[in-house]
Amino acid sequence: MKVTILTDNKDGNGLKGEWGLSFYIEYGSRIVLLDTGLSDLFSRNADLLGLDLQKVDYAVLSHAHDDHANGFDAFFERNDHAPLYIARECYENCYDKVGGRYKYAGIPQGILERRADRIVRADDDEYIDEGIRLLGHTTPGLEKLGLMEQMFLKTGNRKYIPDDFRHEQSLVFELDEGVVIFNSCSHAGADNIISEVMQAYPGQKILTMIGGFHLFNKDEEYIRAFARRVMDTGVQDVYTGHCTGEKGMEILEEELGERFHGFVTGLEFEI
Repeated sequence: MKVTILTDNKDGNGLKGEWGLSFYIEYGSRIVLLDTGLSDLFSRNADLLGLDLQKVDYAVLSHAHDDHANGFDAFFERNDHAPLYIARECYENCYDKVGGRYKYAGIPQGILERRADRIVRADDDEYIDEGIRLLGHTTPGLEKLGLMEQMFLKTGNRKYIPDDFRHEQSLVFELDEGVVIFNSCSHAGADNIISEVMQAYPGQKILTMIGGFHLFNKDEEYIRAFARRVMDTGVQDVYTGHCTGEKGMEILEEELGERFHGFVTGLEFEI
């Protein structure tokens, strides 16, 4: 399989980046678009890379935040057939608490109704095609991580509860040698996510974990402990960028050694 980073925080390969993430994934004869970043930049970069968005068979939203979902209207204008798979609990209700105030940080408002004909709600464990699987979180207590990050979900009675990332899903690809995991921000913790996938694939190798790890706001002690937990999972390779942050990238490279790979906009790699 081949992976191309359409947008990441870092400019690269002659392309502009932004605070967001988008992957173009070629898996056999099928093409999957995971996320669309913060704007339509992903589509302009796809053009510059010679990648045809009309050829995408499936689109997936990793989680309900704006820096991963804001380009989907642009995608639908470029692709007239691919369904967009979102988590069953994905709604327009994600907020960050900043300076004591709740700030909307979710998917484009109105898109669920506006694009209802293209959106498919995925169960917590669902195959979208042979060898392509979506998995929701099974790790308990994730609301503690949401509270730590000051991320909240707005409920129907206008109350705010700590985000337990029920709207986040992992995209898993099955290869002959093992499995490959994508989770764009890994809010539940990349180490937890790898463990969740290991439970879904007992006895199989976890070849690669790909995504942002949300370490940009963590201290060195936290990051090093996290890196050791990732090592303990036995994952063979890690590709990361976006919300991992510069310090996080440097420490992970020190701790993970040859298993670590950083990505930037325009990077292409094969697994």
